[in-house]
Amino acid sequence: MAKTTRRKTTWQKTRKFFNDIHLWSGLISGIIVILICFSGTIYTYNTELREWASPHLHKVKVPANENRIPADSLIPKIVSESGGTITAVSIPADRSRTYQFTARIDGDNSRFGTTYYVNPYSGEITGTSKETTKTDEFMQTMFSLHRWLLLDKIEEPLIGELPNRQLGSYISGTATILFTLGVLTGLIIWFPQKLRNWRQGLKIKWSASWKRINHDLHNSLAFYSLIFLFLMGITGPQWSFPWYRTGLQKTLGTYKEQPAERGGGSRDSGRAGAERGERKRPLQLLPFSTYLAAADQALPYKGDYRISLPQDAKAPLSISKNRIGFFAPAAGDQVHIDVATAVVKEVGIFGDKPFNERVAGSIKALHVGNIYGQFTKLIYFLACLIATSLPITGTFIWLNKMKKKPRNRNVSDK
Repeated sequence: MAKTTRRKTTWQKTRKFFNDIHLWSGLISGIIVILICFSGTIYTYNTELREWASPHLHKVKVPANENRIPADSLIPKIVSESGGTITAVSIPADRSRTYQFTARIDGDNSRFGTTYYVNPYSGEITGTSKETTKTDEFMQTMFSLHRWLLLDKIEEPLIGELPNRQLGSYISGTATILFTLGVLTGLIIWFPQKLRNWRQGLKIKWSASWKRINHDLHNSLAFYSLIFLFLMGITGPQWSFPWYRTGLQKTLGTYKEQPAERGGGSRDSGRAGAERGERKRPLQLLPFSTYLAAADQALPYKGDYRISLPQDAKAPLSISKNRIGFFAPAAGDQVHIDVATAVVKEVGIFGDKPFNERVAGSIKALHVGNIYGQFTKLIYFLACLIATSLPITGTFIWLNKMKKKPRNRNVSDK
């Protein structure tokens, strides 16, 4: 009697197609994804780990019955110490934390300037952002592994004249795109042929064999963390590929053409103005308490302040205010205040912006997980840990299936 085979249904053919995409995208990117997700898991708590390693920079003992020194009265001391210009001052709501003064110093190549940490009760400078610890170095290594696969540590280009940092960025970005493709195809093949069996995909049968447990861990954990894995994956490649960043901005409707540089840019025009004898109006600040009171009227909630100082009296003073707490959103609100009169000129409340602008302004927060403070950081930490395990459990599933494949046999009629 001849052996008969059943015809595959349309769903089975479709599932097979997406399963093949899922398999090969996972196998190709697997090792890279493990490195990216492992380093990302650790980097989720980058700020907390760095602060833990340097508590003297961030925390102070609050004296009994003593008020904080006004931050603006400390500016001359920081200017004298740094020899630079103060561009911003951070004033935390937590009274046990230090003030932070950002100084722009001539000849300093630091992108964000140098931060001076100051005890708000004694006025003592407790340290600067130039200080590094072993934890700082380790976290920087994790960042390098996450973004460039440590290729930025190699000076000699590996491929032609392509910088190794860019090469690493291309590899990690491509692996992340494949990972996102795996997430989407994984959702499709997760759905059972008979919908009444969908609950099976949510459980881990701990009493089963290790192969079944491995299979359940891959399917169930991936499903539970799906939305967070997708957000990590869809936002990551924008730091690797300009075309991806542009496409993401156009999709969100927030893309703006970059103006072409013309001869005699702002730096040249500023120099020309100085040669013509033009002078900036000197900056005379009111007490910070006056500006903060104006900001509190526009933004009536408790939060951390960051005061950005204008270059001259013609420009407004900007204050960013961020909510505090376990569920505090990463995005802050902003007010622009007239320097001379402390009159609020403009209020920018993040929650009032259109949805697409809020998403565009939260790309980094969506990627690293601090969208809603420590709450989402914890979720992202667990999700990234799961993402690290998926290539491993997925590879075991593939190997087990390869072992089960029957060898080709010639089947003849009996």
